Amino acid sequence: MAFDLKLTACLLLAVFSLAAAADCECQPSDEGHDAAKSRTLKVIAIFCILVGSSAGCAIPSLGRRFPALRPDTSLFFALKAFAAGVILATAFVHILPVSFDKLGSPCLVDGPWRKYPFTGLVAMLAAVATLLLDTIATGYFLQRAQDRRGAVAAVAACGGDASSSHDHERGHAHGVSSAVIASATMPNDAADDCDDAEDRAKLVRHRVISQVFELGIIVHSIIIGISLGASESPSTIRPLVAALTFHQFFEGIGLGGCIVQARFHLKSAVTMAIFFSLTTPVGIMIGIGISSAYNENSPTALIVEGILDAAAAGILNYMALVDLLAEDFMNPRVRKSGRLQLIISISLLVGIALMSLLGIWA
Repeated sequence: MAFDLKLTACLLLAVFSLAAAADCECQPSDEGHDAAKSRTLKVIAIFCILVGSSAGCAIPSLGRRFPALRPDTSLFFALKAFAAGVILATAFVHILPVSFDKLGSPCLVDGPWRKYPFTGLVAMLAAVATLLLDTIATGYFLQRAQDRRGAVAAVAACGGDASSSHDHERGHAHGVSSAVIASATMPNDAADDCDDAEDRAKLVRHRVISQVFELGIIVHSIIIGISLGASESPSTIRPLVAALTFHQFFEGIGLGGCIVQARFHLKSAVTMAIFFSLTTPVGIMIGIGISSAYNENSPTALIVEGILDAAAAGILNYMALVDLLAEDFMNPRVRKSGRLQLIISISLLVGIALMSLLGIWA
């Protein structure tokens, strides 16, 4: 009887100890913290990620000087496929598991978060929302370009000065439709008009892709930047510096390739590249600023970060599969060349493998 009581007591103590341990995990821990060393690593991270992001974004634009890097070359297709593999692995291997962990955390005692797989739901809804945004934006800007082209054609038919109208349209065109409008006023025969219409559709498509793609990157980059900046553990920060630099570099190549294909004006292209390059460093600086009051295991932080991570994973998954990989694999030049298909496939798998292996250390 005494033995049974002791055994029962031991079991109860074990249960209470595990419960207490679970409770303690929800509180900030100072174990392994070194504020001075962490601050140094964060400064290094800001510099490395900024340089890596900028370099990755700049590489596709070097096609003007290096013909091998121009769009529709084999090397350009291979680089984009590698970058798409990195982005795909980032979504499935790095972001989604983190979101599952956060929204399934034992610290979320109240609410439905641990009773339903919200990560999968949010990721799915984000992918569907990206599809709708992609479709609506493409249709809107194509219609806008066609309306402007029709207006210019009407002016020309009435004996207006086509060249001055062309200059006026170019002077007042901004964003997605400017390059389309500029080409719309040039006289062509029927065959050229068909080619122009196809080129305009591709141009608008690439511009929408690049902007929606950057939106998905920004959501994830801000969150991971804040998490790194708020951490005071050198052992946590150190592997993240290398992993994030590699990740941002190849995400930059993917985004830079989209920007080059979209043929943005120099000012717009530089603005997008700078915005992308600064996103994670800004997130790190925000994390540094709130590190004294930030608790990554608080219910609010877990829910917000979990939902945003799931949304980012859904967006990046859609963009990598539909707008980057499907776009290139369906390209007529790729479909006609078995060798190029093999090169792109290998490049894609290498990108997936390298980014997935980084999950072991990051």
